[in-house]
Amino acid sequence: MIITQTLTHTPEGLTQVPLSVDRHKLARRRWHGVAQNGVEFSFDVVEALQHGDAFYADGKILYVIELQAESCLLIPINEPQRAAWLGWMVGNLHFKAAFEGEGIVVPDDLAVIQMLDREHIHYHKVERVFKPSKQGGHSHDHDHAHDDNHSHSHSHEH
Repeated sequence: MIITQTLTHTPEGLTQVPLSVDRHKLARRRWHGVAQNGVEFSFDVVEALQHGDAFYADGKILYVIELQAESCLLIPINEPQRAAWLGWMVGNLHFKAAFEGEGIVVPDDLAVIQMLDREHIHYHKVERVFKPSKQGGHSHDHDHAHDDNHSHSHSHEH
């Protein structure tokens, strides 16, 4: 079954069945997934789906997107000026961030860890659903997985 958009009207009283997906796959327009009950779906959407989006209803079942938890870094903040500075530093690495009451949440990545350690910034490793803030303009949403044996410089020409 091919899904091209979320449901415009969500029927009430249906049993919700999640389709668990990682953040990187969910950011794509075209992908394939299997719901918790084994039903397969193909996605060909204009805009990426979001955590909690209902995309199909079948009889008594409502299928809903469920982001998988991932390893993240939580950087506690206690003042607006520090939050702005940390947001600028993370953004300078072209990483997405989520801004929550307890601090800034970023993906667990070696480049971010090295920056935080170099600047003596305290952080905690946490496991959670990462829902980054929406960005204006364009995005550099690409894999920043790193070997320990190469330079961490990235060139992004605009």
